[in-house]
Amino acid sequence: MAEFISGSEEAFVAEMNAKASSLGMKDTTFVNCCGLDADGHMTSAYDVALMSRELSVNHPKIHEYCTIWMDTMTHVTAKGSSEFGLTNTNKLIRQYEYATGLKTGSTGLAKFCLSATAKKDGMELIAVVMAAENPKQRFGDARSLLNYGFSKCRIYTDEHTERLIDLSVKRGTKDTLQIAFKNPFQYLSTTGADFSAIEKKLELPQEVHAPIKKGEKIGEAVYHLGSEKIGSVDIISAEDITEAIFSDYMKDVFLHYFS
Repeated sequence: MAEFISGSEEAFVAEMNAKASSLGMKDTTFVNCCGLDADGHMTSAYDVALMSRELSVNHPKIHEYCTIWMDTMTHVTAKGSSEFGLTNTNKLIRQYEYATGLKTGSTGLAKFCLSATAKKDGMELIAVVMAAENPKQRFGDARSLLNYGFSKCRIYTDEHTERLIDLSVKRGTKDTLQIAFKNPFQYLSTTGADFSAIEKKLELPQEVHAPIKKGEKIGEAVYHLGSEKIGSVDIISAEDITEAIFSDYMKDVFLHYFS
């Protein structure tokens, strides 16, 4: 596969390292593409978590595959075809009700490793276990980490159900501008924070000046928990408004007096 995609394993490994660097995987160096023990081939639990997050967030279909418990494959050769069975090596798929994946691995030097993903009450967590002495230990440690995370972590979500008031527009072909929140707001607490104390404040100008492009940032919704700012969401233009020219003003005058 590496040779098909990049022409050689060396070129593919270079791409792997470039991608790892772009994800912030500072403790990772790939030497080969198969993951077997080699001098200088290394990573960390944190980096595996970063890689797992990238896979889960941007390629969520992976979970449809890694949660299959058993399946069969047909092996075709010049001598004919034969069918054989495969069983998922991630026992958490059967043993832990919230499990959604992700990947097991083991070598002589790395011992038994696991990147475990799970989802409960709309919250997704990743637990990475490395250098376990046996498969049972890696699954037990991952289960303990996930249970701890689900017991400590809570997510606050604001879907912005309120309607934003249109803003006045100066020098535009329209007098008002429709605005919208760019995306929902989420805040993760690991300390059992009282979400009822979260305050949301809109920071918007009294008016805006044309021209304005759809998607342009107009202001912010800022969130505080007590005296601490916990995040913000951009408020953007929901439409394009061009700058008015002389003919637009003449049209307004005509409509004012003759309509």
